[in-house]
Amino acid sequence: MTMVRQELDPEVAEGVALIELGDLGDLGPEVLAAMRGSFSLPTPEGIEFTDRQVPGDPDVTVRVYRAEGAATPAPCIYSMHGGGYVIGSREIDDGVFARWCPELGVVGVSVEYRLAPETSYPGPLEDCYRGLAWTYEHADELGIDRTRIGVAGTSAGGGLAAALAILTRDRGEIPLAFQLLDCPMIDDRQQTPSSRLDDLPVWSRRSNEFGWRSYLGDLYGRDDIPPTAAPARATDLAGLPPAFVSVGTVDGFRDEDIAYAMQLNQAGVPTELHVYPGACHGYQIAFTSAVAQQSRTDVERWLRRQIT
Repeated sequence: MTMVRQELDPEVAEGVALIELGDLGDLGPEVLAAMRGSFSLPTPEGIEFTDRQVPGDPDVTVRVYRAEGAATPAPCIYSMHGGGYVIGSREIDDGVFARWCPELGVVGVSVEYRLAPETSYPGPLEDCYRGLAWTYEHADELGIDRTRIGVAGTSAGGGLAAALAILTRDRGEIPLAFQLLDCPMIDDRQQTPSSRLDDLPVWSRRSNEFGWRSYLGDLYGRDDIPPTAAPARATDLAGLPPAFVSVGTVDGFRDEDIAYAMQLNQAGVPTELHVYPGACHGYQIAFTSAVAQQSRTDVERWLRRQIT
């Protein structure tokens, strides 16, 4: 067992073994199709959800979630799923909104953005922005309080959420109340000590490079990457909404996420940072582990403060 693996929380190690690529190896073109076909989740119970089409070129699909009998107008959490910019779908958010909608009294919206490498930056981010603009414009119809819309995402979804917060600030069309960034994928340079570790569980150095190469396309490897593509490159974070940043100590994104949280705070953005010992990328799959339970508690306590 490598030193990196030895640092894993035992409960987390047992859980993440279920989602590692195993015989498929690192994520790359040869396994992309297999990974894209691997998401099959149960229908969420206790909430109503509908898929809506946002007109455009092309159309964007958003899934809207609400607890049965929920009061209106309600705060809204606008979410982008994870998957390294290359895999995943809106259905990944079914489970979290099945919990958040009744417990927090929110309306959930999950956007189906186009995936790389077929669609590289800025296409996926513009999909996310178009879905957010539609949500804001249709707030009355959806029973949403326009003053309490925040963005959220995990991994690449966290990267898109961070980028979307920057983009909405710069365009000045949609006010955001908060940004929830769970182990966000935000630095294409891969120069931090944690990003260069070998034998990282779930999301390896090679998978990370593939994700960034796919997402950035012809921009990959250049020095002039815009912050809306890789938020860690931002030099001006002032005026962004309050943030929650979380990451595990055995995650390749550890250093870039800690640095981003510090930069947010230094820019005057109220930011809460949580670094979970023994947690790797995707540790939440170990749902009953102590660290996953602590993470859920921390996130939901912070969200309650943002939406009240």
